[in-house]
Amino acid sequence: MDLYKVISGRRSIRKYKSDPVADEKVTKVLEAARIAPSAGNRQPWHFIVITDEEIKGRLKAAYDREWFHTAPVIICACGEPSKSWTRKDGRDYRDVDVAIAFDHLVLAATAEGLGTCWIGAFEPEVVREVLKIPEGIEPVVLTPLGYPDESPAARERKSFADFVYSNTWP
Repeated sequence: MDLYKVISGRRSIRKYKSDPVADEKVTKVLEAARIAPSAGNRQPWHFIVITDEEIKGRLKAAYDREWFHTAPVIICACGEPSKSWTRKDGRDYRDVDVAIAFDHLVLAATAEGLGTCWIGAFEPEVVREVLKIPEGIEPVVLTPLGYPDESPAARERKSFADFVYSNTWP
């Protein structure tokens, strides 16, 4: 599939078929995340692939949307602050690096015919407890992963004039 078609065709999917996702496809989307760039090539990310129904059910306490738990797979992306690059002014790039890797995963999933939905509005301490994430590792983002059972229309996007400037801030 053409990269620009993948980018423009990606949608946040909130309804999934019950069809299982082949391990090979899960591996492909994780490989896309693995090869993503990161500040200083530190790669401060970890991914947890959840397929166990009991664990998925326990994640309802962190994000209680039924459609989220009906996907055959849930992926949790975590950042590791001790491994991330920090700019001279103290800004830690962990979340940026995790977001880049996660976006690679989301686009690869789209190319594989799979749906995702970027979830940041969850209870991190519940996710930490349910997934047994150790101290020093932070859950950053979740996504369901599965075959879409809907085809949402594209949402309105800003025009270039609203966010692209030439040489300096206007």
